[in-house]
Amino acid sequence: MTTAAPATTGAGPVGAAGDELVLTAWSAVTPFGLDRAEFGAGVLAGRTAVGELDREQYPGPYARAGLVPGFSAAEALGRKGTRTMDRVTALAVTAVDRLIAECGPGLLERPERVGLVLGTGHGSVQSIMDFTRDSLTGEKPYHVDPARFPNTVMNRAAGQSAIWHGIKGPNSTIAGGRLTGLLALNYAARLHRGGHCDQVICGAAEEYSVQRAWLEWAGGTGTEELGEGGTVVLLESAAGAAAAGRRPLARLLGVRFRAHQGPGTAGAALAACVRAALEQAGRSAEEVRLVAPLGADEEWDAVVEALGGAAPRRLDCRPLTGDTAAAATSLQLAAVLASVERGELSEGQLALVTGTDRDGQVGCAVLGV
Repeated sequence: MTTAAPATTGAGPVGAAGDELVLTAWSAVTPFGLDRAEFGAGVLAGRTAVGELDREQYPGPYARAGLVPGFSAAEALGRKGTRTMDRVTALAVTAVDRLIAECGPGLLERPERVGLVLGTGHGSVQSIMDFTRDSLTGEKPYHVDPARFPNTVMNRAAGQSAIWHGIKGPNSTIAGGRLTGLLALNYAARLHRGGHCDQVICGAAEEYSVQRAWLEWAGGTGTEELGEGGTVVLLESAAGAAAAGRRPLARLLGVRFRAHQGPGTAGAALAACVRAALEQAGRSAEEVRLVAPLGADEEWDAVVEALGGAAPRRLDCRPLTGDTAAAATSLQLAAVLASVERGELSEGQLALVTGTDRDGQVGCAVLGV
């Protein structure tokens, strides 16, 4: 199923049986490398992973980008079954693969009770454009490679990730601009709360391609460096995590979204969103010690306003990885979990993941340690 989630939903902090929802594992395939430890170390140190592009391989409007170094489907996953796998699908499959490897085979003992929610921008822009071009330029009757057609649909990455790993629970694709990662997290919580699964793997993936670069250039300011990556987290009940021997990294206390009406209105909407999320969680602004914003100055000012003027520690990902579009807020969530693992948040303290989108949406997630 593919879902474009609305901008006014909110997830509660409990699962199907009234137990709180927790995040117990995560993985990240990013411009820092394939290992989540590399991502955590790089982001927490404030080290950039954006570098110069090979202009022969990547012609286009950008000279620099954050690419996953040396990444290919065959190298990451093996040659079998990857010949026609596009880049965004390979990033997603690899991120899910590494999370499952961390959790162990016990995670999929009941594969029908494990869900997968994956966010994307458009699927693979390169695959869509390449296939369309081939259908117009190929010899009649429009010769195209039928094996590459699945790459043109938005839910290719989520479907292939489930097939590759034998995940048989609910499978959903979420598309919601730069808030996609938060929308996927919200949808995953709803799936669990509705009793549809016991564990949910959720996250987002985005690829860099020349085609995506030109679309971003035409639709934006044309000045921001782009990036790519895929990251997923494991969401489950606290009781389920305890039974499986997994230690919670953070509790999901709430996810909230609001709409705004255009330039100059996003800040007020986000401030209201943050206040509503904290009220929903039954927590106070004074408990927030870490914020991972999407990046706009208006966004940070709104968060500080919502917290009563307090300025907690700010954890920025976007300047370090480039603009990863649909994967951005998932990377922010992963950065918060890396900070928790390093012990930079104490028990009882809160973290916020926030974002604003130019298409009229703001959102935030409240996490507790």
